[in-house]
Amino acid sequence: MASFQEINSSADAKEELPEYTPSEQRVEKDIQYAAEEGFAATDSHGAPIVEFDRLAERKLRNKIDLMVVPTVSLLYLFCFIDRANIGNARLAGLEEDLGMKGNDYNVLLSIFYISYIVFEVPANLACKWLGPGWFIPATSFGFGVCSLATAFVMHMPAACGVRFLLGVFEAGMMPGISYYLSRWYRRSELVFRISLFVVMAPLAGAFGGLLASGILALSSIGSVRAWRMIFLVEGIITMGLSLIAFFTLTDRPETARWLTEEEKRLAIARVKSEMLAQRTVLDKSNRRKVWLGFWNPAVLATSVIFLFNNITVQGLAFFAPTIVASIYPSYSTIQKQLFTVPPYVVGAAFEVLIPLMSWRLDKRQIFFIPVALLTMMGYIMFLASTDTKVRYAATFFTAIACFAAGPLTNAQASAQVISDSARSMSLATNMMLGNVGGLIATWSYLTWDGPNYPIGNGLNLAASTMLLIVATGTLLWMKADNKRRDKLDVAKELEGLTQEEIESLEWKHPGWRWKP
Repeated sequence: MASFQEINSSADAKEELPEYTPSEQRVEKDIQYAAEEGFAATDSHGAPIVEFDRLAERKLRNKIDLMVVPTVSLLYLFCFIDRANIGNARLAGLEEDLGMKGNDYNVLLSIFYISYIVFEVPANLACKWLGPGWFIPATSFGFGVCSLATAFVMHMPAACGVRFLLGVFEAGMMPGISYYLSRWYRRSELVFRISLFVVMAPLAGAFGGLLASGILALSSIGSVRAWRMIFLVEGIITMGLSLIAFFTLTDRPETARWLTEEEKRLAIARVKSEMLAQRTVLDKSNRRKVWLGFWNPAVLATSVIFLFNNITVQGLAFFAPTIVASIYPSYSTIQKQLFTVPPYVVGAAFEVLIPLMSWRLDKRQIFFIPVALLTMMGYIMFLASTDTKVRYAATFFTAIACFAAGPLTNAQASAQVISDSARSMSLATNMMLGNVGGLIATWSYLTWDGPNYPIGNGLNLAASTMLLIVATGTLLWMKADNKRRDKLDVAKELEGLTQEEIESLEWKHPGWRWKP
């Protein structure tokens, strides 16, 4: 198609557009019709009623990739650095300076996850209400302030208070960004785009370790010394990036100055064409839709998968420096920091590669199985050997597998609902239950369990095994339930329902099919 132009019904309008064939005029009319509020873009079985030009979609997708993904990726990089830099600070004397003893470090980590879990759902519902273009920069600025404040805490209670606030502000970050991207991308495309910002988690481990090493090489920054400099510098960077994001982050396609009117219609129509029976992309919050975004068997199963995966991910993120220290006890602090980098780099590569394969196949559930198996292999190596080379190699197997599950679970939670309201809830549910795993992870590596940590590694092996069982069981259930739904008479099941009632059916709609 040469270009998208406004198509009017008059003969004069058609004479002004001689480059359009009748087929192209019909396609543009369909897109314009589908993008308008008040009209559904699917039939009763969920099939799109709109024909799209693949080249035009590719050009639009590339433009969205360039204008949307880099900003949220950079914010999430420092979000995860601000969360996980406490592991680097621990090696640089945090516990000694704050007078921490016994399991105080684990308590400090747990405080963060308590607020993180409690505020997950309210934060993502606020993201929908305020709009991601405002909410994401604001919450990012908030946790930058908290990171900065950590540089000036003088005792354990103050550190706990700041970590609690850090959890409040970071609660809406990952589900909020995932929800934001779902406004721009199709179901199959979303998993790869989520991976492009979630990959910042392992890169934060690598970059955070390098940054911490560089900062610790300084004697002081003003009156701030040692581990405090890590929080000071990284907090200031996060706050600066957040202020810039207020001006650069576009809330939704309709408000994108960098899209033409034709591209805006295409962006709306192609997302709407996958929303069964919905007459608008950004619907008003609906209690029934929100409830069914939570009370959804596929979403809950995916959230449990994320819970088990997060035990292994967060354990690796917080305790990689500790693991390396137990493997190489005679090395300097900076050397230990640098040895945490390579596993994260390799893990980051696979965190993008596996979702890329998922995008091309439009499959997500099947990829949880190899992820679980590789994670199991890593922790079996930890348990079976005390050889330093074997155990260091195990960190690579664990990083390769467990980081990839983050984008997969978020994309899967998004794919198993229909409306925008339900999606804001499904993504929050996935993160809320998932971060219960993060809370468990803070107690997986206890001081008295070192230096080999058999209990911590055993817990992670059990978690990855449960991930395998739940993922396989959910995949088989999805296929069986879809076969049951194939036998339903959709018209008969919907008989007597109003349009509003049909829109609110969500996964209970007879034309709905699970998306494995």
